[in-house]
Amino acid sequence: MAEQIIEQLVEGGKATAAPPLGPALGPLGVNIGQVVSEINKKTADFKGMQVPVKVIVDTATKAFKITVGTPPASALIKKEAKIEKGSGNPLVDKIADLKIEQIIKIAKMKGDSLLGKDNFARVKEICGTCNSMGVMVEGKPAFETIADINSGKYKEEISKGKTELSAEELKELEEERKKLKEDMEKRRAEFEATAKKIIAEMQGKERGAIKAKLVEAKIPSEMIDELLPIEAAAGGAAPAGGAKPAPGAAPAAAKAAKKE
Repeated sequence: MAEQIIEQLVEGGKATAAPPLGPALGPLGVNIGQVVSEINKKTADFKGMQVPVKVIVDTATKAFKITVGTPPASALIKKEAKIEKGSGNPLVDKIADLKIEQIIKIAKMKGDSLLGKDNFARVKEICGTCNSMGVMVEGKPAFETIADINSGKYKEEISKGKTELSAEELKELEEERKKLKEDMEKRRAEFEATAKKIIAEMQGKERGAIKAKLVEAKIPSEMIDELLPIEAAAGGAAPAGGAKPAPGAAPAAAKAAKKE
Protein backbone atom coordinates (compact mmCIF):
# COMPACT_ATOMS: atom_id res chain seq x y z
CA MET A 1 0.00 0.00 0.00
CA ALA A 2 1.51 3.31 -1.13
CA GLU A 3 0.75 6.27 1.09
CA GLN A 4 1.06 9.98 0.56
CA ILE A 5 1.17 12.24 3.60
CA ILE A 6 0.10 15.87 3.59
CA GLU A 7 0.93 17.98 6.66
CA GLN A 8 -0.56 21.42 7.14
CA LEU A 9 -1.38 23.98 9.83
CA VAL A 10 -5.07 24.87 9.81
CA GLU A 11 -7.23 27.11 11.96
CA GLY A 12 -9.28 24.94 14.29
CA GLY A 13 -12.70 24.20 12.83
CA LYS A 14 -12.11 26.45 9.82
CA ALA A 15 -10.18 24.39 7.27
CA THR A 16 -11.16 25.08 3.65
CA ALA A 17 -10.36 23.76 0.19
CA ALA A 18 -8.43 26.96 -0.49
CA PRO A 19 -4.60 26.98 -0.54
CA PRO A 20 -2.55 25.51 0.93
CA LEU A 21 -4.70 22.46 1.78
CA GLY A 22 -6.84 22.14 -1.38
CA PRO A 23 -4.02 22.29 -3.96
CA ALA A 24 -1.96 19.81 -1.90
CA LEU A 25 -4.83 17.29 -1.82
CA GLY A 26 -6.04 17.80 -5.40
CA PRO A 27 -3.42 15.64 -7.20
CA LEU A 28 -4.11 12.73 -4.82
CA GLY A 29 -7.66 12.23 -6.12
CA VAL A 30 -9.41 12.26 -2.73
CA ASN A 31 -12.75 13.89 -2.04
CA ILE A 32 -11.47 17.24 -0.76
CA GLY A 33 -14.83 18.22 0.71
CA GLN A 34 -14.92 15.09 2.84
CA VAL A 35 -11.34 15.64 4.02
CA VAL A 36 -12.04 19.25 4.96
CA SER A 37 -15.26 18.29 6.79
CA GLU A 38 -13.43 15.60 8.77
CA ILE A 39 -10.61 17.99 9.69
CA ASN A 40 -13.10 20.58 10.94
CA LYS A 41 -14.86 17.99 13.11
CA LYS A 42 -11.58 16.86 14.65
CA THR A 43 -10.32 20.40 15.27
CA ALA A 44 -13.57 22.02 16.46
CA ASP A 45 -12.25 22.36 20.03
CA PHE A 46 -9.30 24.45 18.84
CA LYS A 47 -11.15 27.42 17.36
CA GLY A 48 -8.95 30.47 16.97
CA MET A 49 -5.73 28.43 17.12
CA GLN A 50 -3.41 27.00 14.50
CA VAL A 51 -3.49 23.19 14.66
CA PRO A 52 -1.06 20.75 13.00
CA VAL A 53 -2.98 18.26 10.83
CA LYS A 54 -1.71 15.21 8.97
CA VAL A 55 -3.74 13.67 6.10
CA ILE A 56 -2.60 10.16 5.16
CA VAL A 57 -3.89 9.06 1.75
CA ASP A 58 -3.82 5.56 0.25
CA THR A 59 -2.92 6.43 -3.34
CA ALA A 60 -4.45 3.20 -4.67
CA THR A 61 -7.85 3.23 -2.97
CA LYS A 62 -8.05 7.00 -2.29
CA ALA A 63 -9.00 6.20 1.31
CA PHE A 64 -7.69 8.64 3.87
CA LYS A 65 -7.20 9.06 7.59
CA ILE A 66 -6.55 12.21 9.56
CA THR A 67 -4.46 12.72 12.65
CA VAL A 68 -4.58 15.97 14.57
CA GLY A 69 -1.81 17.35 16.74
CA THR A 70 -2.44 19.87 19.48
CA PRO A 71 -1.32 23.47 19.86
CA PRO A 72 1.35 24.16 22.50
CA ALA A 73 0.15 24.02 26.12
CA SER A 74 0.80 27.78 26.38
CA ALA A 75 -1.66 28.43 23.52
CA LEU A 76 -4.35 26.31 25.19
CA ILE A 77 -3.77 28.09 28.50
CA LYS A 78 -4.10 31.50 26.82
CA LYS A 79 -7.35 30.44 25.17
CA GLU A 80 -8.80 29.06 28.40
CA ALA A 81 -7.68 32.14 30.38
CA LYS A 82 -8.83 34.56 27.64
CA ILE A 83 -5.50 36.35 27.46
CA GLU A 84 -3.37 37.29 24.46
CA LYS A 85 0.03 36.57 25.99
CA GLY A 86 1.73 35.44 29.17
CA SER A 87 3.05 37.79 31.82
CA GLY A 88 6.30 39.60 31.08
CA ASN A 89 7.11 39.38 34.79
CA PRO A 90 5.42 36.16 36.01
CA LEU A 91 6.88 36.29 39.52
CA VAL A 92 5.15 39.62 40.20
CA ASP A 93 2.38 40.10 37.66
CA LYS A 94 -0.38 37.48 37.78
CA ILE A 95 -2.56 38.01 34.75
CA ALA A 96 -5.22 35.30 35.02
CA ASP A 97 -6.64 32.58 37.23
CA LEU A 98 -7.81 29.11 36.15
CA LYS A 99 -9.78 26.44 37.96
CA ILE A 100 -8.40 22.92 38.35
CA GLU A 101 -11.11 21.71 35.95
CA GLN A 102 -9.66 23.91 33.22
CA ILE A 103 -6.18 22.55 33.87
CA ILE A 104 -7.54 18.99 33.63
CA LYS A 105 -9.23 19.92 30.35
CA ILE A 106 -5.97 21.22 28.87
CA ALA A 107 -4.06 18.14 30.09
CA LYS A 108 -6.66 15.94 28.39
CA MET A 109 -6.38 17.87 25.14
CA LYS A 110 -2.59 17.49 25.14
CA GLY A 111 -2.84 13.81 26.10
CA ASP A 112 0.19 11.65 25.32
CA SER A 113 2.15 14.59 23.95
CA LEU A 114 2.88 15.54 27.58
CA LEU A 115 5.74 13.92 29.47
CA GLY A 116 3.63 12.88 32.46
CA LYS A 117 2.84 9.16 32.79
CA ASP A 118 -0.60 9.64 34.36
CA ASN A 119 -3.31 12.29 34.71
CA PHE A 120 -1.87 13.65 37.96
CA ALA A 121 1.58 14.17 36.42
CA ARG A 122 0.08 15.76 33.31
CA VAL A 123 -2.06 18.16 35.31
CA LYS A 124 1.02 19.22 37.29
CA GLU A 125 2.91 19.69 34.01
CA ILE A 126 0.24 22.12 32.78
CA CYS A 127 0.37 23.90 36.16
CA GLY A 128 4.12 24.30 35.63
CA THR A 129 3.49 26.04 32.31
CA CYS A 130 0.91 28.28 34.00
CA ASN A 131 3.50 29.22 36.60
CA SER A 132 5.96 30.40 33.92
CA MET A 133 3.20 32.48 32.29
CA GLY A 134 1.99 34.28 35.41
CA VAL A 135 -1.32 32.37 35.38
CA MET A 136 -2.64 31.32 38.78
CA VAL A 137 -4.50 28.09 39.46
CA GLU A 138 -7.29 28.02 42.03
CA GLY A 139 -6.51 31.56 43.17
CA LYS A 140 -2.85 31.00 44.05
CA PRO A 141 0.53 30.79 42.28
CA ALA A 142 0.53 27.58 40.24
CA PHE A 143 3.54 26.11 42.07
CA GLU A 144 1.47 26.19 45.27
CA THR A 145 -1.32 24.33 43.50
CA ILE A 146 1.21 21.67 42.46
CA ALA A 147 2.03 21.22 46.15
CA ASP A 148 -1.71 20.90 46.88
CA ILE A 149 -2.01 18.18 44.22
CA ASN A 150 0.93 16.34 45.76
CA SER A 151 -0.79 16.46 49.16
CA GLY A 152 -3.94 14.84 47.77
CA LYS A 153 -6.11 17.88 47.15
CA TYR A 154 -8.10 17.71 43.89
CA LYS A 155 -7.64 13.91 43.85
CA GLU A 156 -11.33 13.37 43.10
CA GLU A 157 -11.48 15.97 40.32
CA ILE A 158 -8.37 14.64 38.58
CA SER A 159 -9.35 10.97 39.00
CA LYS A 160 -12.76 11.62 37.46
CA GLY A 161 -11.38 13.92 34.78
CA LYS A 162 -13.80 16.72 35.71
CA THR A 163 -13.63 19.53 33.16
CA GLU A 164 -16.95 21.35 33.40
CA LEU A 165 -17.48 24.65 35.24
CA SER A 166 -20.74 26.12 36.41
CA ALA A 167 -22.00 29.45 35.11
CA GLU A 168 -21.26 30.95 38.52
CA GLU A 169 -17.64 29.70 38.45
CA LEU A 170 -17.15 31.11 34.96
CA LYS A 171 -18.51 34.48 36.15
CA GLU A 172 -16.12 34.44 39.12
CA LEU A 173 -13.18 33.77 36.81
CA GLU A 174 -14.12 36.66 34.54
CA GLU A 175 -14.35 39.04 37.51
CA GLU A 176 -10.99 37.79 38.80
CA ARG A 177 -9.41 38.31 35.37
CA LYS A 178 -10.60 41.93 35.29
CA LYS A 179 -9.32 42.55 38.82
CA LEU A 180 -5.90 41.07 38.01
CA LYS A 181 -5.68 43.25 34.92
CA GLU A 182 -6.48 46.38 36.95
CA ASP A 183 -3.92 45.41 39.61
CA MET A 184 -1.25 44.79 36.98
CA GLU A 185 -1.89 48.14 35.29
CA LYS A 186 -1.67 49.88 38.67
CA ARG A 187 1.65 48.16 39.48
CA ARG A 188 2.99 49.02 36.06
CA ALA A 189 2.16 52.69 36.60
CA GLU A 190 3.93 52.60 39.97
CA PHE A 191 7.00 50.89 38.48
CA GLU A 192 7.10 53.40 35.63
CA ALA A 193 6.93 56.38 37.99
CA THR A 194 9.74 54.93 40.13
CA ALA A 195 11.89 54.15 37.09
CA LYS A 196 11.51 57.63 35.60
CA LYS A 197 12.40 59.19 38.94
CA ILE A 198 15.59 57.11 39.19
CA ILE A 199 16.58 57.91 35.60
CA ALA A 200 16.03 61.64 36.19
CA GLU A 201 18.02 61.62 39.44
CA MET A 202 20.91 59.77 37.78
CA GLN A 203 21.03 61.95 34.67
CA GLY A 204 24.59 61.98 33.30
CA LYS A 205 25.56 58.67 34.90
CA GLU A 206 26.65 55.61 32.92
CA ARG A 207 23.82 53.47 31.62
CA GLY A 208 25.12 50.44 33.50
CA ALA A 209 24.92 52.26 36.82
CA ILE A 210 21.40 53.47 36.10
CA LYS A 211 20.31 49.99 35.05
CA ALA A 212 21.77 48.49 38.23
CA LYS A 213 19.74 50.96 40.29
CA LEU A 214 16.58 50.10 38.36
CA VAL A 215 17.17 46.38 38.88
CA GLU A 216 17.73 47.04 42.58
CA ALA A 217 14.35 48.80 42.66
CA LYS A 218 12.83 45.62 41.12
CA ILE A 219 11.76 47.36 37.92
CA PRO A 220 10.76 44.67 35.35
CA SER A 221 13.47 44.09 32.73
CA GLU A 222 11.16 44.78 29.79
CA MET A 223 10.29 48.17 31.29
CA ILE A 224 13.98 48.95 31.83
CA ASP A 225 14.68 48.25 28.15
CA GLU A 226 11.71 50.40 27.19
CA LEU A 227 12.60 53.43 29.34
CA LEU A 228 16.40 53.31 29.25
CA PRO A 229 17.78 53.80 25.72
CA ILE A 230 20.66 51.64 24.51
CA GLU A 231 24.00 53.47 24.52
CA ALA A 232 25.25 54.91 21.26
CA ALA A 233 27.67 52.75 19.32
CA ALA A 234 31.39 53.53 19.48
CA GLY A 235 32.31 56.58 17.45
CA GLY A 236 29.07 58.38 18.26
CA ALA A 237 26.83 56.46 15.86
CA ALA A 238 23.18 56.56 16.85
CA PRO A 239 21.52 53.31 17.88
CA ALA A 240 19.25 51.51 15.45
CA GLY A 241 15.72 52.87 15.37
CA GLY A 242 16.83 56.42 16.15
CA ALA A 243 16.90 55.97 19.93
CA LYS A 244 18.67 58.73 21.82
CA PRO A 245 21.98 57.96 23.54
CA ALA A 246 21.68 57.04 27.21
CA PRO A 247 22.46 59.59 29.90
CA GLY A 248 26.22 59.83 30.15
CA ALA A 249 26.89 58.56 26.62
CA ALA A 250 27.39 62.01 25.05
CA PRO A 251 29.99 63.22 27.60
CA ALA A 252 31.89 59.96 27.13
CA ALA A 253 31.97 60.47 23.37
CA ALA A 254 33.17 64.06 23.84
CA LYS A 255 36.06 62.89 26.05
CA ALA A 256 37.12 60.37 23.44
CA ALA A 257 37.11 63.06 20.75
CA LYS A 258 39.21 65.37 22.95
CA LYS A 259 41.93 62.73 23.35
CA GLU A 260 42.22 62.44 19.58
